Amino acid sequence: MFEQKRGHVASAVECYTKQHGASEEETHVEFNKQVTNAWMDLNEECLNPTAVPKPILTRVVNLARVVDVVYKNEDGYTHSGTVLKDFVTSMIIDPVPI
Repeated sequence: MFEQKRGHVASAVECYTKQHGASEEETHVEFNKQVTNAWMDLNEECLNPTAVPKPILTRVVNLARVVDVVYKNEDGYTHSGTVLKDFVTSMIIDPVPI
């Protein structure tokens, strides 16, 4: 893994596998399940009336969207020249006309 090659601390996957005795594949399944549940919670809370102003909720949802895009399949921040570059290009440089 990239973090270990650079001498960084253990990744979340490594910590989970060690703490729960799970395989790497089981850990990925569990993390995907947690992400799905978090999206369901976030969407549900946005549908219910709340004391939090809508513009703040929108910013929170947009931040979650950005994090989801950047880290969905790989560390898009660290390796921004690959996947993230294509997203930025498609959104800003070559947008779809509406």
